Amino acid sequence: MKYRTALALMLFGIATSVMLESAFAGKGKGNNNPTPVTILTQQEADGLLFMREEEKLARDVYITLYAEWGNRVFDTISQAEQKHMDSMLGLLNTYGLADPVLEFGYFADQDLQALFDSLVTTGLQSQLDALMVGALIEEVDIEDIVDAMDRTDKTDILNVYGRLLAGSENHLNAFVRNIESITGETYVAQWISQEEVDEILGR
Repeated sequence: MKYRTALALMLFGIATSVMLESAFAGKGKGNNNPTPVTILTQQEADGLLFMREEEKLARDVYITLYAEWGNRVFDTISQAEQKHMDSMLGLLNTYGLADPVLEFGYFADQDLQALFDSLVTTGLQSQLDALMVGALIEEVDIEDIVDAMDRTDKTDILNVYGRLLAGSENHLNAFVRNIESITGETYVAQWISQEEVDEILGR
């Protein structure tokens, strides 16, 4: 009888210990509440992964075109694109997403790979073509960032996207100034509407 009682008490103690470990799992030191786990929707996750590579595309194109033409606008903006990439990597790390970035000039997303190849080919034709490529990239970025912002309600993601959007608008302004200085003509929108471009340019 004593053996059965002791065995029962031992099993009860083990079960109680497991329950307590489960109850306190995930609690921080001195915190009485479990740490909340934020889960991304598939759209949000896809958006972060795509944006990380899209910022890389801009950086890689601008580095390539700076090496060819020596125009400082490409060097300056490529450095800004690196910061955008770093911001996106921070979000990937926060949400436990694997970084899709490959070596320079290569992309996991095959659509972005084809776009990169096409943009570089065009940009190497002349300095004006290169600047037009830069402006096109920024217009596409602006549209993609706005779309991505519409697919999330998470403050940290929206804050990063907001900084990327402001950066792309500034970059578009810089490319347009260079284009108009060469052509002497008013820049014509290539991707988003002329009204959107004029608003960004303050016209």
